[in-house]
Amino acid sequence: MTILVAGLVLFLGVHSTRIAADGWRTAQLKRLGEGRWKGIYSLLSVAGFGLIIWGFGLARQQTEVLWIVPAGMRHVAALLTLIAFVLLAAAYVPRNGIKSRVHHPMVLAVKTWAFAHLLSNGTLADVVLFGAFLAWAVACFIAARKRDRAAGTQYPAGTPAGTAITVVVGAAVWAGFTFWLHGVLIGVRPYG
Repeated sequence: MTILVAGLVLFLGVHSTRIAADGWRTAQLKRLGEGRWKGIYSLLSVAGFGLIIWGFGLARQQTEVLWIVPAGMRHVAALLTLIAFVLLAAAYVPRNGIKSRVHHPMVLAVKTWAFAHLLSNGTLADVVLFGAFLAWAVACFIAARKRDRAAGTQYPAGTPAGTAITVVVGAAVWAGFTFWLHGVLIGVRPYG
């Protein structure tokens, strides 16, 4: 569990600089330059992510069950992860109505994904991993909306075509990940 926690602290810590130390982040960007800042940020993020993967793999082998998940929760989780993948697509597909409405769809995708996995998994390792991501996403969303209000940020209106493409892309990637890649990459097949 120690490796998992260290990975979460490193990965989410790096991703929390805009939440906890936006002024320091801006000063470092100026001092180091965008290229060096992104290089250090990426290196620390990859190291943290690697520790999360390694630590979660170890923690899953010897973790205690905190609660037994009702069988129907996997269907709730499936619906929530579908929504999460559509939100993730909304972060990248241009001129979609989802992004124009929620403003920070990637962070909402992480929140939805983490919540879905908390509902459908009841071990200590799952609570630590998905709970940490959920807490981070809540804090990140609040900070991002606060920055938007302070800066008077306006998001461009979406189009029906952009929104439809977002939903189709998100649903297709969700299906591929849920029915194939989740088993290959994570070792768990949500639907057999």
